[in-house]
Amino acid sequence: MAPRAAGGAPLSARAAAASPPPFQTPPRCPVPLLLLLLLGAARAGALEIQRRFPSPTPTNNFALDGAAGTVYLAAVNRLYQLSGANLSLEAEAAVGPVPDSPLCHAPQLPQASCEHPRRLTDNYNKILQLDPGQGLVVVCGSIYQGFCQLRRRGNISAVAVRFPPAAPPAEPVTVFPSMLNVAANHPNASTVGLVLPPAAGAGGSRLLVGATYTGYGSSFFPRNRSLEDHRFENTPEIAIRSLDTRGDLAKLFTFDLNPSDDNILKIKQGAKEQHKLGFVSAFLHPSDPPPGAQSYAYLALNSEARAGDKESQARSLLARICLPHGAGGDAKKLTESYIQLGLQCAGGAGRGDLYSRLVSVFPARERLFAVFERPQGSPAARAAPAALCAFRFADVRAAIRAARTACFVEPAPDVVAVLDSVVQGTGPACERKLNIQLQPEQLDCGAAHLQHPLSILQPLKATPVFRAPGLTSVAVASVNNYTAVFLGTVNGRLLKINLNESMQVVSRRVVTVAYGEPVHHVMQFDPADSGYLYLMTSHQMARVKVAACNVHSTCGDCVGAADAYCGWCALETRCTLQQDCANSSQQHFWTSASEGPSRCPAMTVLPAEIDVRQEYPSPQDCPRTLLSPLAPVPTGGSQNILVPLANTAFFQGAALECSFGLEEIFEAVWVNESVVRCDQVVLHTTRKSQVFPLSLQLKGRPARFLDSPEPMTVMVYNCAMGSPDCSQCLGREDLGHLCVWSDGCRLRGPLQPMAGTCPAPEIRAIEPLSGPLDGGTLLTIRGRNLGRRLSDVAHGVWIGGVACEPLPDRYTVSEEIVCVTGPAPGPLSGVVTVNASKEGKSRDRFSYVLPLVHSLEPTMGPKAGGTRITIHGNDLHVGSELQVLVNDTDPCTELMRTDTSIACTMPEGALPAPVPVCVRFERRGCVHGNLTFWYMQNPVIMAISPRRSPVSGGRTITVAGERFHMVQNVSMAVHHIGREPTLCKVLNSTLITCPSPGALSNASAPVDFFINGRAYADEVAVAEELLDPEEAQRGSRFRLDYLPNPQFSTAKREKWIKHHPGEPLTLVIHKEQDSLGLQSHEYRVKIGQVSCDIQIVSDRIIHCSVNESLGAAEGQLPITIQVGNFNQTIATLQLGGSETAIIVSIVICSVLLLLSVVALFVFCTKSRRAERYWQKTLLQMEEMESQIREEIRKGFAELQTDMTDLTKELNRSQGIPFLEYKHFVTRTFFPKCSSLYEERYVLPSQTLNSQGSSQAQETHPLLGEWKIPESCRPNMEEGISLFSSLLNNKHFLIVFVHALEQQKDFAVRDRCSLASLLTIALHGKLEYYTSIMKELLVDLIDASAAKNPKLMLRRTESVVEKMLTNWMSICMYSCLRETVGEPFFLLLCAIKQQINKGSIDAITGKARYTLNEEWLLRENIEAKPRNLNVSFQGCGMDSLSVRAMDTDTLTQVKEKILEAFCKNVPYSQWPRAEDVDLEWFASSTQSYILRDLDDTSVVEDGRKKLNTLAHYKIPEGASLAMSLIDKKDNTLGRVKDLDTEKYFHLVLPTDELAEPKKSHRQSHRKKVLPEIYLTRLLSTKGTLQKFLDDLFKAILSIREDKPPLAVKYFFDFLEEQAEKRGISDPDTLHIWKTNSLPLRFWVNILKNPQFVFDIDKTDHIDACLSVIAQAFIDACSISDLQLGKDSPTNKLLYAKEIPEYRKIVQRYYKQIQDMTPLSEQEMNAHLAEESRKYQNEFNTNVAMAEIYKYAKRYRPQIMAALEANPTARRTQLQHKFEQVVALMEDNIYECYSEA
Repeated sequence: MAPRAAGGAPLSARAAAASPPPFQTPPRCPVPLLLLLLLGAARAGALEIQRRFPSPTPTNNFALDGAAGTVYLAAVNRLYQLSGANLSLEAEAAVGPVPDSPLCHAPQLPQASCEHPRRLTDNYNKILQLDPGQGLVVVCGSIYQGFCQLRRRGNISAVAVRFPPAAPPAEPVTVFPSMLNVAANHPNASTVGLVLPPAAGAGGSRLLVGATYTGYGSSFFPRNRSLEDHRFENTPEIAIRSLDTRGDLAKLFTFDLNPSDDNILKIKQGAKEQHKLGFVSAFLHPSDPPPGAQSYAYLALNSEARAGDKESQARSLLARICLPHGAGGDAKKLTESYIQLGLQCAGGAGRGDLYSRLVSVFPARERLFAVFERPQGSPAARAAPAALCAFRFADVRAAIRAARTACFVEPAPDVVAVLDSVVQGTGPACERKLNIQLQPEQLDCGAAHLQHPLSILQPLKATPVFRAPGLTSVAVASVNNYTAVFLGTVNGRLLKINLNESMQVVSRRVVTVAYGEPVHHVMQFDPADSGYLYLMTSHQMARVKVAACNVHSTCGDCVGAADAYCGWCALETRCTLQQDCANSSQQHFWTSASEGPSRCPAMTVLPAEIDVRQEYPSPQDCPRTLLSPLAPVPTGGSQNILVPLANTAFFQGAALECSFGLEEIFEAVWVNESVVRCDQVVLHTTRKSQVFPLSLQLKGRPARFLDSPEPMTVMVYNCAMGSPDCSQCLGREDLGHLCVWSDGCRLRGPLQPMAGTCPAPEIRAIEPLSGPLDGGTLLTIRGRNLGRRLSDVAHGVWIGGVACEPLPDRYTVSEEIVCVTGPAPGPLSGVVTVNASKEGKSRDRFSYVLPLVHSLEPTMGPKAGGTRITIHGNDLHVGSELQVLVNDTDPCTELMRTDTSIACTMPEGALPAPVPVCVRFERRGCVHGNLTFWYMQNPVIMAISPRRSPVSGGRTITVAGERFHMVQNVSMAVHHIGREPTLCKVLNSTLITCPSPGALSNASAPVDFFINGRAYADEVAVAEELLDPEEAQRGSRFRLDYLPNPQFSTAKREKWIKHHPGEPLTLVIHKEQDSLGLQSHEYRVKIGQVSCDIQIVSDRIIHCSVNESLGAAEGQLPITIQVGNFNQTIATLQLGGSETAIIVSIVICSVLLLLSVVALFVFCTKSRRAERYWQKTLLQMEEMESQIREEIRKGFAELQTDMTDLTKELNRSQGIPFLEYKHFVTRTFFPKCSSLYEERYVLPSQTLNSQGSSQAQETHPLLGEWKIPESCRPNMEEGISLFSSLLNNKHFLIVFVHALEQQKDFAVRDRCSLASLLTIALHGKLEYYTSIMKELLVDLIDASAAKNPKLMLRRTESVVEKMLTNWMSICMYSCLRETVGEPFFLLLCAIKQQINKGSIDAITGKARYTLNEEWLLRENIEAKPRNLNVSFQGCGMDSLSVRAMDTDTLTQVKEKILEAFCKNVPYSQWPRAEDVDLEWFASSTQSYILRDLDDTSVVEDGRKKLNTLAHYKIPEGASLAMSLIDKKDNTLGRVKDLDTEKYFHLVLPTDELAEPKKSHRQSHRKKVLPEIYLTRLLSTKGTLQKFLDDLFKAILSIREDKPPLAVKYFFDFLEEQAEKRGISDPDTLHIWKTNSLPLRFWVNILKNPQFVFDIDKTDHIDACLSVIAQAFIDACSISDLQLGKDSPTNKLLYAKEIPEYRKIVQRYYKQIQDMTPLSEQEMNAHLAEESRKYQNEFNTNVAMAEIYKYAKRYRPQIMAALEANPTARRTQLQHKFEQVVALMEDNIYECYSEA
C-alpha cells in the first residue's frame, strides 16, 4: 500500500470486512465480549451531516481558521476558501496543471536548465498550514519539486509573499534548490507540515516538514536512464525551515536558522532502502503549554516494509522534537533532541493479531489515539483489518527519559541505539558520560555533547480498544466523563464510539458521509464550536454535528443511548447537547448519559383521586324528540306524521314547526302533551329513495331546535325510478315500497291487488366460464328478473347437476347473483340455471376443468426478488381467484394469466436455497406439478466505467459485476440531480451497459441501480459495515461525475461551409478541452441525415469524411455532432449550385470579368480539392499511426487464443501432418525440375470413399515397382546390376559426372535430375555418396577460387550443388521433424488464421491481412464474422461451429468447413470444395443450396459478383449441412480461374479503360491513396512476430541431446578447404556456410512447406512465405542493407528485426565452430545409421534405369572421357560400360515401349 500523504493521492476505496453479530449492552462486560454485543445496537441518526462541499477534483488537505470562521480546502489543482458555518465558497484559486518534469529543477531556479521534456502535470497539495501570526497560509504542492507558496489569510486566491523574492537588480537574491524542494514531488509520496512558534530571539515562524524520499533508488523515481537526482541533496526527510517573512526574504525556507545549525534529518543514501519513511501526521503537544512549560513537536510515521522481503514488516514510529520554551530558551539543533520509539498495537494473540502500520493519529489531553491496520499480503477487495489503540503521553515521556538514562548513565544496548543511518548523527553507539549529571531537561531533550539522534528499541505497546475493517481516521473528544471517538472508514462512513473511564466501548453510532469515498486520515473539531467535526472524503468536505440528540423523545431513551454528548433538558423536556439547554450547569436541569436513567425527572399526582360534586340539571331532563319508526312515504303523497316527545312539562303548547331540511317546513300541531303532529307533509324525490331528516324547531326561530339524541328520518321513495324490471320493482316490497309492475314500475293504488309473478329469469352473462373441479369459484350471474329477494334463488342456482350457493352479501335484486360453485365429480360442461318460481337458463356454458402445471421459467433468480417467472400448464385461466405462493407463505405478485401460462413477480427470498412454488385456485390445495424455484445469491455490481458523463446524459456506462445472467431488467438512476432513470441492457453474466441519465446540474451524485424492479443494495456494506439495509440502499456505492457537455466547432469556427456536390468531403472538428475522456466510438457526426465516418479522434480534433454523394435538393444541411443525448449543430453545409446565376450576370456585365472570375473559380476549386486531398492524406497517415498498434494488439490476442487452441488440438490428436520420409525425399529431390517427375509423377488421385475422404494412391516411379515386361527383365536386371557396380566405382562416377557436365546441352534441369537420381541410387551407401560429393566439391572449390570464391554454392548450376542440397535434406530431416517442424507448422497455421480473419478476394487472391504487398487487398472492405452451425453428412461427426466472414464466397466457406471437420486428417485425404454441396436451412420448411453463382447473383458494371454469406443474408448461428455430391459440376470450375472480365468477388479490376463507367463512389474510392493500406502489412507482421521468432530460434539453435553432426562435419570441411587455399577472409567462409545450409536447405523448406507437411499451400501463403524467406536470407547475409523509401516492402518489412536475427545466425555459426570436431569414422557411422534408418524405401533399379538414359544419351562423350582417364583405362572401366550398353541397348526401348 502506497504511503498516505497529507495531501497525496486520494485514498483508494476498500471494501469492508466481516463484522460481529448484534448485541444488547450489559451493565459491565469485558471489552471483547462487550464489543461483540455492542455492534448490533448501532443506529444511524446519532450523527448528522450538516453541510457538504463537493470538489470536482480529489481532495488533499484542509485547515481551519477558528478565529475567522474559515475553512481552507486543498484539492488537486485547486484551493478553496469556505465559510466555516455552511461551507459556502468564498474564494478559490487554480494551482495546476502546469508543465513539469520530476527530472527538472523548478523553473523558479533561473540558473538551471533541463533537457527533459516537461509534460502537463497535476498539482497534488502536500502541505496546507495556517500561520496566524503572520497572516499566511502555507501551501505546498507536488509540482516543481515540492514548491511552496505563501498565500494571504482571508483571501486564498492572493499570494501574500512572492518567492523567490524579486530583488533589485543591484542586489540579486541567490536561490538554492534546497529552498524550493520542500515537499514530496510525487502524488503518492507522503508529506506532513507543522507551523512552529518563533524560536527565541527569532522574528518569524518556522515550518517543520516531513517528506518521503522520492529520489533515485526509490519507487517514485521515474524509470529512465537518467541518474539526475534533485532530491537527495536538497530534500531531507525531516527539516525545520524558516518562515520569517518580516526579515530577510533571502533566507525564506532555508535550514540555517542559526549560522551553525542545520535543522535537518537526512538518511544516508545507502540506508534509504532499509528506512523508507511514510509520514502520517505532525502535531504539537501540549498545544497550549502553560508559561515556562516545555512543548514538543511530534511526528507520527511508518518505516515501510522492504519490497520483496516477506519477513520485513512495517513499523509504526513516534518521533519527538523539543521546541524552545520561554524568552530565554535556546533553539536546539533538530537532531539533538530527536528521539523515536515504536508504537505497537496488538491483541496479545501473536503475530496474527499485530496491527503494524499506522494510519491516523489524534492527540488528546493525556492520550494519543491511533488507528493501525494490518496490511494485506496482496491487494484485495476487502478492507484491511484495523484497530484503535490509545497510548499515554506520560508513558512516552517515561520511555524517553529511561532511554537517555540507558544511553548515557547506565548503557543498555538492548534499550536504545544511536541512529547511525542519519547523515547528521554524532556517533555509532551510546557511551557512558562520566562525571556528568544529566539534568531533567537533558533527559527530555538531549544536548549537543550527547549522542544523537536516538532510537528506542522496545516499542510502546497497547491493546486494541476497538476493531473494525477499513478504518482510516480518528478524532477524539472528552465529554461528560466519556471519551467520544470518531472513526472514518474507507467506505465513506463515520463511526462514533463512546468509551467509559476504563476505555470500554459503551455505545456506537454510524452515519454515511459519502458512500464509497474514503475518509481522509485527518479530522478536526470546529475551534469555535466543538459540537461540530470537519472531515474530508476523496471528493467532499463535510461539517458533521457530533450528535443528533433530537432523535430521542424520552429521557430514558436519551440517557440510555449512552451518547457522551446527549442529555435530558428537564425544563424543555427534550434531548439536547449541554450547551443547547438553558441553565444546564445547575443541578437537575440537564441529565447526562453518565448519570444514568435513574436521574430522569418523574411526576406524581397527589392525591390520586379528586371528587368534584356540583349541582347541574341532567341532560336527560331537557325536552327532546323520541325515536319512532316511520313507514316509507311515496313521493308527492300527503301524509300526517306523529312525533313523540319527552320532558315537555315546561314546554307545553309552544309553537313548533317540522323541518325536513332544505327549507322543507311544515306546521306542527300538538296532539297531546307528549305527541306533535306534522300536518299535510308532502315530500318529493326524483331518486329511487331518499331519506329526509325530521326535526322540531321553535316557530319563527329557525336556529332553535329541540334535542334529538336519536334523530328521526322519513324515507321517501319513487317507484318509477331505479326499477327497470319486474323483479326489482316487486322486490321493493321488502323495503316497504308499495310498487306494482304494469308496463313499468308504478305506485300501487289503494284498491290494486298485491303483486303477482314476474317473467322467468333472463341470464345475460356468466363469469367466469370455467372453474376447477374442486369448486369454490365465485360465479357471477348477470341478467334480469333474477329473483325479488335472496330467498327466491337461495337454492335455485345450478350448473348442470351441481349446486351453486349464492352469497347473501353479493346478491343484487334481480340483476346479479354471485354464488360459490360446488365440487364436481369430473370434468363437465353445463348451462347455468336460475329458478325463481320460473326457470331461466344461460346461453353460455360453464365448464369444470382440471388445471395442470408443467414447468416454470426461469428456474432461478436473485434472492432480492423481482424475477418475473412464467408457469406453463393447461387450463390455467379457470376460476375466479388465483394464488401463486412461494414457500407456501409468500405470494407471487402482479399476476397475469392465460389458458396456458401464469406470469408473476417473485417475492424476496430469505436465503439462497430452492423453494417450492404452489399454484392454488379458489384457495384450495396446490395444483400438482412439483414446481421449484432456486433463490440464488444476488447479482453483485463491482464497478462502473466510465465514471463521468456529460450533463445531458446518454453516455454508455459499462457496469461490471457477477451473476447478471439472472437479471431480466435493470435501470439506472441518479440521486438528487438526475432526471428520469434509463433502461440498461444485459450483455452477458458479467457486463451491463446503461445510458447515463441526464442531470439537472454539473455535480457528483450517487448512482442507484434497480435490478428486476428492486433497488440494488450493497450486501457487503450491509453485512460488514453494520448498516441498516435502508441506509445501504440510500447511500449508493457508485457515483457519477456530471461535467458540462462537450463543446465543438469547425476548424475555423465558421458557421457556413460551402461544398460542391460530387466531391468528397472531409471535416475537421475542434473540441474544447474537457475531462470526460470520450472515446472515438462515442462520437456521432451527421450532415443532414448522412453519417460522417469518424477516422481520427484526439483530445482536441475529430476528423471525419463522407464518401457518398450529398443530395443538392435541400441546399443546406446542418452539421450535427452527438455525444450521448447531447446534440450540437456546429455549422451548416451549403451545397453549391448558385454559381451559374453568378456567372450569367458576370457575362452580361463583362466578358473580361467573366474570364477572370472563371479563372479564379477554377484556381480556388483546384486549391480546395488539393487541400482536401492533402487533408485526407494526412488524415489517413495519422489514422495509420493511431490504429496500427491497436490492430496488432487485438490481432495478436485473437491469434494467440486460436493458436493456443490449435496447439492443444495438436497434442490431443494425431499431431502434425508430417509427410513420410519417402515422400519428403521425392518432393525435395524432384521439385518439378526433373523430366522423370514431369513425365511420370502423378498427383495423388482424389477418389472419394464413403467417409468423405480420399485415398492417396502413390504412383511415383521411385516408390513403386520397376514396371518392365517379364521377357526383358533378366537382361535388363543384369545390365542394371552391372551399371550399379560401375556407379559404385568412385573413378567411374566422377568421370561420368564431369563428362556430362561438360556437354552444352546438358541443362541445369538435367543436372538436378541426375544429382537426385544418384542420391536415390546411392541412398543405401551414404558414406560413399558423401565421399563422391566431397571430391566433386573440391573440384568446384578449385574452379571458384580461381575466379571469385564468394560466388561458390550461390546457385544450383552443377550436379554437386544439387547433391549437396539432397545430402543436407537427408542429414537435416531428423532436426526438421523433431525441432523445427512444430514451430514451422504453427507459423503456417498462424498465417492462415490471420489471413482468414479478413476479407480475401476469391478471384484475385488478394487479402486484407498479408505480408506481401502484391497480395494486399487495397480496399477498406469490412468483414463481419459469422459463426455457423454446420453438419457434414457422412462424416460421422457431430455438428461443429465454424467461423466464417460475411464476405466469404461459398467456396471459401466450404473450404473453412472442410478444414474444421478434417483438421486431424492429412490434406491429401480431404474432399475438395467442388465435391460437396452446402445447404442452408432458413426455416423448418425452407432450405437453399448455396453456390458461388446462381440466378440471384448481382451484376455490377457488366460483371457477375460471386455470392457471399452477406448476399444470402445468412444470420449468426445459422444451421447448414454439407454433403458429398456424386457428380462434379464443372460448369463453374475453380473460382480463381474465372475470367475477370465476366466475374468479380470483392473488387473490380483496376482497368483504366473502364474508369468512365465506374460509379462516383468507386471512382472516389480509387482516388484514396492506396499506400494507406500498407499498414496492414505491419499489423499482420506484428501479429505473426512471435511465431516467426520461435521458428528462427528453432532453426538457429543447437540441441544438446542431438547436435547437428552433419552441419559440423561440412562446416569443418569448408574451413579445411579454405585453409588449404589460403582463404582467410571470414566473410568468404560465412558466405560458404550460408550458401550451403541456410540458403540451400532452410530457405527451400521455408518456401515449400508442402515438402514437409501434407497440407495445402495456397498461392497467398506462398507469397507470405516468400517474404519470410527473404527476411531469413537477409539475416544470413553479411552485407549491409541499403534501404530507402523506394526499397521493396518485402525487404522493408523486417528491416528492424534483421540486425537481431543476424546476431542469432552468427552465434549459431560460432556454436557450430566450438563443437568437438568429428572424425571420418564417427561421421561414417552416423551416415551408415541414416542409411539403415530408411533402407528399402526407394526402388533403386528405377533410378539406375533413369541414370542409364543419360549414359546412353551421351555414350560417346563418356567413352572418350573414360579413355582419357589413366585410372579408368587401367581398370578397364570403358569395357565394363560397353558391357552395360550391350546388355541394355537391344532391349530397353523395346521393353519400355511395350510397358
